[in-house]
Amino acid sequence: LNMIRKHALGAIWVDSRYRLEEVMSRIREAADYPILIFTDAESGFDDYNIGKHNALACADSEELAYIFGKITAISARKAGYNVVCNPVLDMCKTNSVCGKTVRSMGSDKYRVAKLAAAEARGMHDGGVLTVGKHYPSAGGDGEIDPHMAESTSYETEEQLLEYNLYPYLELYKNGLLDGIMTQHCRFPNIDPEYPASLSQKVINIIRDQGFDGFAITDTLVMMGTAAKFGAQACKGLAIGNGNDLALTWYANKESYEAILASYNKGLISDARLDEAVRRVLEAQHKTLSPPKFTDITETDILHFNRINRDGVVSFTDEGYFTAIDTRGKHFFAVLTQNEVEISDDGKVNVDTFSTGWYQPQAIIHRLKTLFPNSEAFAINQFPSPLQNVQLLERSINYDDVIFVTYADSAAYIGRECLTSRIVSVIQALQVTNRVSTVVHFGNPFVLEELEHIPRILIGGCSLDSICCTLDVLAGKYPAKGHLPYELTLN
Repeated sequence: LNMIRKHALGAIWVDSRYRLEEVMSRIREAADYPILIFTDAESGFDDYNIGKHNALACADSEELAYIFGKITAISARKAGYNVVCNPVLDMCKTNSVCGKTVRSMGSDKYRVAKLAAAEARGMHDGGVLTVGKHYPSAGGDGEIDPHMAESTSYETEEQLLEYNLYPYLELYKNGLLDGIMTQHCRFPNIDPEYPASLSQKVINIIRDQGFDGFAITDTLVMMGTAAKFGAQACKGLAIGNGNDLALTWYANKESYEAILASYNKGLISDARLDEAVRRVLEAQHKTLSPPKFTDITETDILHFNRINRDGVVSFTDEGYFTAIDTRGKHFFAVLTQNEVEISDDGKVNVDTFSTGWYQPQAIIHRLKTLFPNSEAFAINQFPSPLQNVQLLERSINYDDVIFVTYADSAAYIGRECLTSRIVSVIQALQVTNRVSTVVHFGNPFVLEELEHIPRILIGGCSLDSICCTLDVLAGKYPAKGHLPYELTLN
């Protein structure tokens, strides 16, 4: 707040989960200039949420992508933000870490560019600046999460320009890209020393194409930069090597002093500093333009809700329908987080993730409503022998077994997969052909580990998407979505 009063801070990142109204009020009192106020909103903002950006790709509608951008922008602007770090332009072809599979809009550069442009137009019409991320949108296809350690990708500059940067350049050419967020992945064929977030060589690739918007780092508390270059030194390197904003995340005074020390050592030139300030001031000036829309209409909400519904994906064998008989006797095995306490009869005692997107209690309740003659049995990600015994024995009395699974795409967990215990119990039931269906939420690539399943439904990472997917299973809606990348199912 002292830096804002002295006009010494270009931008601030405000966590929407922490005393938002109070923090925004104090910023407004301190700032007499249009300071940039950032947030993330990959799943939407406030009450309007989808299953991350992959839901846009599965629905594959420019109209719906525009509505998502518009509603997200209007909601964020009303809360006090003027910059939203969307759209996600990461390209994804295979199983990845840190949620890349569900944060990405797929592997087709033309589809990603088309949907991202529609989303960005909605964001501009709703009154916020856009940030394409995570530049240069390559890497992440291995087992190293840059939150945990440095990751490496071997693309060349030519390959980036041909494929990964295509959506960035399309948005830039159409005036839809205000900024970029640089990622903590090293590209040794371009810069053997520094990751993209600290690399002038990598950042200059898009600069050489004419892009002159601001560049902001991804958070500099990640081990992809901090472990190798030092928690303080990487902040000065970020500005000195081409970023205009350093996302330091916390410890503001120490972060400022670290950047100042880099300047005093000559690691940040006056020319580099002037360039960064100019870009930030130009972005601040952009925020003064009045938005085209300031309110969300009922029609907007109806279209927004279609994203979750139209994004449900189905794979079925010949002779199988997507929907199952709601009057049948089905045994649902509902995967839960290990932190969730399960009683001896397979019921959730304590749902410690009731505020998250995957809520076992809500799933079980909806299953009971949609399929009244069926049973829903909760099972942990790492089930105990007793849980497995109960599941196997009780399932015998039902027409078929349906697994409800998920892969929570998050930072600091490394490779995303189903646990070997869950895979084993599914395989055991497949010996007698009792598993008819898997209903899965989150990263779909984890399903490649399973033996053949005749019916698979895939939904997104939001409670609304989960409800829509279960409704599709019950025959209330058709499955209209299709995955934006190739999935190899057995």
